[in-house]
Amino acid sequence: VCFDRRFEVSAHKAIELGESTMTTTLLVSPKKSQEQLIRSGEAFEETHGVKFVPFDYRKNNGTADQGRVAKEQQLYRQDYCGCLYGLSMQRDQQHRLMDEMFSPLSRQILPASIEERLELYTRRNELEDAGTPYRILKERFYNYRLLRALVKVGSEVIPSYPLFYSTISRTTTEGKIDFEIEGQFFLNREEVRFITIDTFNTLTVLSYKNTKELMFNAPSLESEMVLRTQLTNSPFNTSAIIVVDEIPTAKITLVLETKTYDDTREKLVFSEKIILQH
Repeated sequence: VCFDRRFEVSAHKAIELGESTMTTTLLVSPKKSQEQLIRSGEAFEETHGVKFVPFDYRKNNGTADQGRVAKEQQLYRQDYCGCLYGLSMQRDQQHRLMDEMFSPLSRQILPASIEERLELYTRRNELEDAGTPYRILKERFYNYRLLRALVKVGSEVIPSYPLFYSTISRTTTEGKIDFEIEGQFFLNREEVRFITIDTFNTLTVLSYKNTKELMFNAPSLESEMVLRTQLTNSPFNTSAIIVVDEIPTAKITLVLETKTYDDTREKLVFSEKIILQH
């Protein structure tokens, strides 16, 4: 369906422009079947009268050259097809989380997300236009996605906001507040700690009216990570830190379903001091 739709649009465009031939960039992809592409192209040649040119871009190290040029020119690259179906199959084969499809309610720009890449390459284009030296670097890091979260006090679900990198060993835990240290209230299970929205506002110098507002309009991830480090005195802490309006006194049920995984991301570095080595 994907191939046929691409060829149909291309054929109609060729006819509209008065062209008699067409090809497709799908032939460049190392993950596409050349034979299937050629069959689809030839079928549309018969029905639409536009000659299909099945040029093999991959021969003579074409795929390697494509990657080399993209890297040299610092162009955007991705190793997956743009549609949901192709990406689903690829991520299943790789046993990887399909994090490209995550878009949080908090509106945060998540690490290695499509939104982060769009922001990076928009800035890259601005630097290119301004003639400012820059480099795009890759870095390895520990990524995180929140799949589901819920805090229940007794039988009532209350607004709650888990800070980034909040994890527990299982999906659900129950307990009561055991003790408090400097505005942090510790559950008697799973190293979970709670802070109020007032404490959150004080430490971040922000002014959220309540936790619900925070849930749907969170601050930048960078400021949230600064807060986590400030609360835990460690950049490596992944204990659950939950923001609520008021600290519960009754039994608490916490549902926290998350994924943590090794990942890579691109970072944009720009400086007049960048020196290219040849």
